[in-house]
Amino acid sequence: MRHPEVSLCLLSAAGEVERGQMELQEKTPVHVFTGVDKDVFLRDIYPQRRPAVLRGVSLGPCLEKWTVEYLVQKGGDKEVKIHVSTVPQMDFLHKNFVYKTLTFNEFVKRASEKKHTDFFLCEDESYYLRSLGEDVRKEPADLNKQFPDLAKDFHIPEFFAPDQFFSSVFRISSCGLQLWTHYDVMDNLLAQVTGKKRVVLYSPQDALHLYLSGDKSEVLDIDSPDLKRFPDFVKAKRYECVLEPGDLLFIPALWFHNTLALQFGVGVNVFWRHLPADSYDKKDPYGNKDPVAATRALQALERALHTLDELPADYRDFYGRRMIQRIQKRTYCDSLTNSTTQEGSDSTLPSGQFTKPG
Repeated sequence: MRHPEVSLCLLSAAGEVERGQMELQEKTPVHVFTGVDKDVFLRDIYPQRRPAVLRGVSLGPCLEKWTVEYLVQKGGDKEVKIHVSTVPQMDFLHKNFVYKTLTFNEFVKRASEKKHTDFFLCEDESYYLRSLGEDVRKEPADLNKQFPDLAKDFHIPEFFAPDQFFSSVFRISSCGLQLWTHYDVMDNLLAQVTGKKRVVLYSPQDALHLYLSGDKSEVLDIDSPDLKRFPDFVKAKRYECVLEPGDLLFIPALWFHNTLALQFGVGVNVFWRHLPADSYDKKDPYGNKDPVAATRALQALERALHTLDELPADYRDFYGRRMIQRIQKRTYCDSLTNSTTQEGSDSTLPSGQFTKPG
């Protein structure tokens, strides 16, 4: 039998090895831009298809008004469906949380506390609200409809045409709450109104290193991942920023993102359709279903794979490799890969608008 001290040493050594491997993961700060208006955004930032922190954009009086007391008063006793978890690291794939219903004012009060006198699971449970439409199966969230009194305080940046608007989503979370890594199919702006939030992002070109299940990564702990289960995760380049109150984060469609609330915080996500409207699933109120053409292509791929099942294993291997080669030649965009690796190149940055990374 192995001595306990030897086992502990082996575990410690394994942990050191994994930490050393994670240090090999390439990391870069998200660029921070100031003095951004619609023209600057559309000319210098949007075409790059990379995340960007926009600092100093007017969001309205919400920055001063949205205290806990004000939210409790203005939000009222409207019922909201929330996530509640005994751990701050929420896992959508394995559902380590429960859905509960509270009045908005009670939810805000609890979410702003670290210890609760009233609770569902335990006194230090974590809370998260992602606001929904009135008919959750048909209507996207819209701050103006669900929270009209609060919506008056928040000014949506006019960086896209009004008819492109899809949804405005309230996001309120307890301090320490971390959400799973996922992607969205629409461009969006994440406005941090109160509190600080860390956001880690990964390029769509790193999708193969993120161990996807649908639109979500199976790697829950992105800071200390299990590299025995997810050895290629270190190959994914990590983009990171900390959002301060008043900051906007532009998250291009398909970019993976993971958020960690460093403080109790209130934010608003604004999504818009940047593809033609008929590209999207009309029965998708959340805006996270794959585009219609992508869904059809994935279904066709499944049919092709089932057809290959009719062949012996060595033939499946051979023709599978040929299919992969054809897909790569037909679909991979070298220009996109190059644009995400040329960080810091002066030619990609707007003159006079770039500040030091945040």
